[in-house]
Amino acid sequence: MRVLVTGGAGYIGSHTLIELLGQAHEVCVLDNFHNSRPVVLDRVRSLTNGKVTSVTGDVRDRGALDALMDDFAPQAVIHFAGLKAVGESQRQPVDYYDVNVTGTLTLLRAMDRIGCRRIIFSSSATVYGEPVYLPYDEAHPTAPLSVYGRTKLMAEEVLTDWARATPEATAVLLRYFNPVGAHASARLGEDPADYPNNLMPFIAQVAVGKRDELQVFGDDYPTDDGTGERDYIHVVDLARAHVAAVDWAESNTGARAFNIGTGQPYSVYQMVEAFRRASGHPIPLRVAPRRDGDVARMQADSRRAEAEMGWRATHTLDDMAASTWAWQSGNPDGYGG
Repeated sequence: MRVLVTGGAGYIGSHTLIELLGQAHEVCVLDNFHNSRPVVLDRVRSLTNGKVTSVTGDVRDRGALDALMDDFAPQAVIHFAGLKAVGESQRQPVDYYDVNVTGTLTLLRAMDRIGCRRIIFSSSATVYGEPVYLPYDEAHPTAPLSVYGRTKLMAEEVLTDWARATPEATAVLLRYFNPVGAHASARLGEDPADYPNNLMPFIAQVAVGKRDELQVFGDDYPTDDGTGERDYIHVVDLARAHVAAVDWAESNTGARAFNIGTGQPYSVYQMVEAFRRASGHPIPLRVAPRRDGDVARMQADSRRAEAEMGWRATHTLDDMAASTWAWQSGNPDGYGG
C-alpha cells in the first residue's frame, strides 16, 4: 500500500517507516523538520535499503499537500505531524491549535480531493486527564488537562465527524501512552531538539554526562515509592501498532480509538534503576516540587488493540532501558554528532 507519513522524520515516525518498509509498503514522508532532521531519513534508508520519498513542507500548506497527493496518490495516511510539548502548549496555545487542529483539517481536505479514505492519527493518552478509574480504557471520560491534550482531542473529534460523514472512510485514533527506547541498530532514537520533555532521554543525558542530575518532580504521590507512575511503551512496539492500524483500516470503516500501552506502569525510581542497570552509570537525582497537571498514575487498558488489530507490546522495561542507552552512548550528540 502507498502510505503518506506526515512528520515521518520524527522519533515515532522514523521507527514506523522501518516497520512499514519491512512489510513492503511504499512510503512518502512530509516533514518541515521543525522537530527533526533530514539525516534521520538517510539512516532509515541505510537500515532498510528501502526507497523513502520525502517532501519538505508543512501540513498546513494546502498547495504543498495537493501537489504531494497528486504525485504520490496515497492509499492511506499516517498523521504524526504536530507540536507535542505539554508545557510549551500552555505558553503557546494558538500555535498548538494552528498546527495540531488546522493542520489536520488541511490534510483532510487534501485527502478528500483525491479520494484517500484512510487515516491513522497520532493521538495521546493526555486526552483522558485525571483518571476516574484505572486502567484507562477507550470509554474513559475525556477531560484533558493541557492545551496539547485538548488539541489532540479536538483533532480526534474532527476525524470522527469526517469518518462518519464520508463514505468508506476510516479514522484510526491511536492514543498512546509514554514512548521510550530506540531501534535495535542504535541508529535511530529520541533526540530532543532542546530541553527533554520526557523522562528517559533526560536520564540518558545524565548518564552520558550531558546533564549533571535528574530532577524528580514530586516524591509524595500516592504510589508505592512516592514518584509518579507511567505506562511506558517501547517505540518499536508503538511503530508496529501503526502498521497494524493500516492493516485494520483496509477492512473497517468509521472512527475507532485504540489505547497503545503495556498495561504495566513504572515509577520514576523504577525507570532510573532500570537505566542504571543498563548503563552501569550512577544517575544523580534531586527531588523537586510536583509539576502542575501531572497525575499520580497512568495505566493503559490495550485489550481492544489486541482483540481487534492483533497487536500487543512485547518489549520489557530492560529492553527499553538497554536500547535507550545503546542509542545515547553511540550518539551522544544525537543526530548532530
